[in-house]
Amino acid sequence: MAVSVIPTLDLERAIAEQGYDVIVGFDEVGRGSLAGPVMVGAAAIWARDLDGPAGASQGGSQESSHLEVPKGVADSKMLTEHKREAIFDELKSWCASWAVGAASNKEIDEWGISHALGVAALRALAQAEAKLGIDGNGMLSGKPVKVGAILDGPNDYITKTLNTFDAPEVPVPANVTTKVKGDRYCVAVAAAAVIAKVTRDRLMVELGAQPQYEPYEWAHNKGYGSAAHRDAIAEFGPSDLHRLSWHLV
Repeated sequence: MAVSVIPTLDLERAIAEQGYDVIVGFDEVGRGSLAGPVMVGAAAIWARDLDGPAGASQGGSQESSHLEVPKGVADSKMLTEHKREAIFDELKSWCASWAVGAASNKEIDEWGISHALGVAALRALAQAEAKLGIDGNGMLSGKPVKVGAILDGPNDYITKTLNTFDAPEVPVPANVTTKVKGDRYCVAVAAAAVIAKVTRDRLMVELGAQPQYEPYEWAHNKGYGSAAHRDAIAEFGPSDLHRLSWHLV
């Protein structure tokens, strides 16, 4: 039986103490799906907000507020769909900025899942940094910004993808710390996980309502390999949103 763990801001604080201005939690969703995109959520917070007004550093003209652990936040896989939906807006508001980057099924087929995850994460990071006001040169209010990140899992696919041919431009590349089960232990990662999960689930439900995709029952399986989904692929063949490099049936 799984034991619920309440995430903390301990690792975020440890990274802030190393001189980073922004800490970004990352988590992925859809890695094992048969159809649809893979998505990576990014939840960014200011280091100054971890210690209240006294900790203000970057962008000194902006007000700082002490961050608390949001109520109800936990590993997204341990929350029901209803609970994820209930805290979705709260978690978005809790972040200084957030984004969800995606890589399509065709990009997954072309690049492989690891590189696709890296591209999706960098797309999310670029959006999150832009929302914070960081310019294309990595500056905010004329000062350089240092970005640290926590990535769920053991493998740093973000750094590996930086500066590759397909990678998007990112104003400030993040210094990545990997954390196994980070979505259970780190609030920023848990927030990114819930935001990514709800965003992708809503997309798959919306897509699944289109007539050409109705046989695959994505509203129920979100693109994962349920028996009904695999049976539909066997009967009707794969759609244009299926990952053809996957074992589909």
